[in-house]
Amino acid sequence: MKKNVPIYDQITIIGGGLIGVSLAKIVKKNKLVNKLKIYDKSKIVRDRLQTLKIADEVCETLIDSVNNSDLTVLAIPVGSMGEVSKSISGFLKKESVLTETGSTKISVISEIKPNLPKNVWFIPSHPLAGTENSGPDAGYADLFKGKYWILLPDNEVPSSISKKLEKFYSSCGAITEFMKPDYHDKILAITSHLPHLIAYTIVGTATDLEEQTKHDVVRFSATGFRDFTRIAASDPIMWRDVFLNNRDAVL
Repeated sequence: MKKNVPIYDQITIIGGGLIGVSLAKIVKKNKLVNKLKIYDKSKIVRDRLQTLKIADEVCETLIDSVNNSDLTVLAIPVGSMGEVSKSISGFLKKESVLTETGSTKISVISEIKPNLPKNVWFIPSHPLAGTENSGPDAGYADLFKGKYWILLPDNEVPSSISKKLEKFYSSCGAITEFMKPDYHDKILAITSHLPHLIAYTIVGTATDLEEQTKHDVVRFSATGFRDFTRIAASDPIMWRDVFLNNRDAVL
């Protein structure tokens, strides 16, 4: 697809962390929309987003952010999806699309879908991309380049709507794939969630050691342990929510 051809007129990104900011940067870089709005519940983050000039508009309220948008992206921890979707449900544009970037799907779908009006299309999705860094300064435009972005629409969503969102993600540099929610959660438990849980456990154990032993663990650590510490530096709130919401598959 040619660049510089807007796919949506206006989109909203809710969440000013690694995923939300990276998405905003590639959307602006490739001119995929005519207007980009972004919102974060933290005023400190919103102020930083203003400084970084991430979007055309950094909104001060959640409701203002979704006004008249053709696509709304929830780039927030999975534990917050239900509450946020309930708050915005009555203000979403008719025939618009709501998507999200959470690492679990069955729990997110059950939290979001009952809140939405019939005239809004809900397409869960998940970019298999990330780093151990978080916050607005962690985002960069090439985060999704060559990475899988999974879409999980149900049968109620017309194929033309799903294909448009797929085209949007492809234009961000991602490789798109369609999948069922239960299969997604089972695969991600093995490839992502369990490795993070192990990393947190090992680093947590090392942290609780006596001082001399802790010192020697760090001193004699090889690349394997260093990789664990890198993974365990990830956002603990986000991963707490992932473990709780995909507990059955992880266990």
